[in-house]
Amino acid sequence: MAAMITSYLTHPALAQHDMGHHHPEAPMRLEAIRARLMLSGLLQQTMQSEPVPVTRAQLERVHAPAYLDRLATHLPESGLYEIDSDTRLCPDSLKAAALASGAAVRGVDLVCRQRADNVFCAVRPPGHHAEHQLAMGFCFYNNVAVAAAQALAIHGIERLAILDFDVHQGNGTVDIFRDDPAVLVCSSYQQGFYPWRYLDGDWDNIVNTPLAAGTDGKVFRQAIERDWLPALEAHRPQLILLSSGFDAHRDDPLGQLMLDHEDFHWITTLAMDVARRHANGRLVSILEGGYHPQALPLSVEAHLQALLGQAYHP
Repeated sequence: MAAMITSYLTHPALAQHDMGHHHPEAPMRLEAIRARLMLSGLLQQTMQSEPVPVTRAQLERVHAPAYLDRLATHLPESGLYEIDSDTRLCPDSLKAAALASGAAVRGVDLVCRQRADNVFCAVRPPGHHAEHQLAMGFCFYNNVAVAAAQALAIHGIERLAILDFDVHQGNGTVDIFRDDPAVLVCSSYQQGFYPWRYLDGDWDNIVNTPLAAGTDGKVFRQAIERDWLPALEAHRPQLILLSSGFDAHRDDPLGQLMLDHEDFHWITTLAMDVARRHANGRLVSILEGGYHPQALPLSVEAHLQALLGQAYHP
């Protein structure tokens, strides 16, 4: 595999979003990733930089203005505001969310301006459950959707693909882009599982790949090749965006799929192959789920090995 220039985007203020004691979407997720990548030496092989916050105009490409106003109104001065049982705002939540979406925008700018071959956005809160006008599933701003809108509005991209391999379906991404022929959304997820929305819709640009609880890497790979590759070849995307959720790992507490670190290397390599064929290699990966403190950093390590053009090695 050829060596790649991989940009790594993150920001210390992402740790300031905290939804309370024992919440799985915790600040230590990013610290665990950073510590592992530093130890393995992978982080030092990337081009590291920090994003700036997303702008209101960039958010309004995918979210309703009234929804953004409502979120800001609910931001507490102290303590937590509960949107639902899983999703809570603390005083710094929208600051972190703006940086997470800002990283997604910067990632698109970097690959479209040929400043990097690919990008990994080590960000939180995640985004793929955030709908046009609804926060849910730990998500406030839909980072991957904001990235897609930036590519379409600013960089002359006419067709792109969003590949989501989180254990949960990216309902927010489907909500925003269903019936948009410019955006192909391919989503694999545990069948009959949260978020229980958009699982039965029939849209030409949405490819759903439900997987039974207990599905292992072999069956996962067969399903991805069967469902995604024909759609991707037909769509010929000029940019690949990844909603990279690592909670389909066998050890993750939030799901029951049985993937291993090597499966994340495999799907990353598959996405890069598609990007090479159709998108001049342009690919931006944005962190979504992954909640096991040991499995998550090792899964991201495998993912980053692939982005850097390296074979998988545990």
